[in-house]
Amino acid sequence: MAGTDPWNGTDRLDEATLDVMVARLEARGKNAAFVGMLDDYLDAMEIDGAASVLDLGCGTGLVSRRICARPDFAGTCHGIDLSDYLVRAARRYAADEGAGERTRFEVGDTHSLNLAEASYDAVIAHTLFSHLDDPGAVLGEMARVVRPGGRIVVYDGDYASLTFEEADPEQSRQNSDRVIEALVTQPRVLRQMLRIAKRHGLVLDRMFSYVLTEAGRADFWVSAVEGLRVLGPRSGVMTEAEANAWADAQLAASEEGVFFGSSNYYTYLFRPA
Repeated sequence: MAGTDPWNGTDRLDEATLDVMVARLEARGKNAAFVGMLDDYLDAMEIDGAASVLDLGCGTGLVSRRICARPDFAGTCHGIDLSDYLVRAARRYAADEGAGERTRFEVGDTHSLNLAEASYDAVIAHTLFSHLDDPGAVLGEMARVVRPGGRIVVYDGDYASLTFEEADPEQSRQNSDRVIEALVTQPRVLRQMLRIAKRHGLVLDRMFSYVLTEAGRADFWVSAVEGLRVLGPRSGVMTEAEANAWADAQLAASEEGVFFGSSNYYTYLFRPA
């Protein structure tokens, strides 16, 4: 059964589904390991010295808000997302955290940005590329709008490595493959980034690699597991009964102290050649 990644078409989703996504994005943004990966690349790209930052696929504005909360950052952040609902959520969260005047969130398609060339000091795509129809087009746009001497970051999960273990190893493999198909458009795209970047005249400055694994009890993965109850059926890969049974089994494993969930995450820091 071919799946349709709900994250790929957030402009076409109902509000109940989008609320599930908002919950996942915000829960993930409170996880120490996840925030640590974000801070690693912000430090490496020297974001505090940027006057203008473009946040592509901004979702609820988590990255922009994190940047604006840095004590030495004095610039502004411009977030773009496909979903009007998520853009409105980003505006609310930014206002609540006192970043409303330093952020601007708008609806737009990252494949074709209505933005001037060389107009941003830093361009960030945070958990966007795995959900894109054409990653090359988006990276090309990022290369086009970044200023000479600026920095580009692509951060995402290497979701070809995503796995959740169950009592039966073969069932684990099959169900993990279904979860990937349900939630991701480009599970291997992070392994292709250097080839894509070369075509757009970008040079790799640094690369970070991480393994986010929880064994025993789930924390980071809980919101992903709960979210699949809605997103799995929405993708067409699972029925509601199948998605609920899988989620129930994962949460039960966590309660029993035998949960195992894991994925690799990578960050690429590029600069124009």
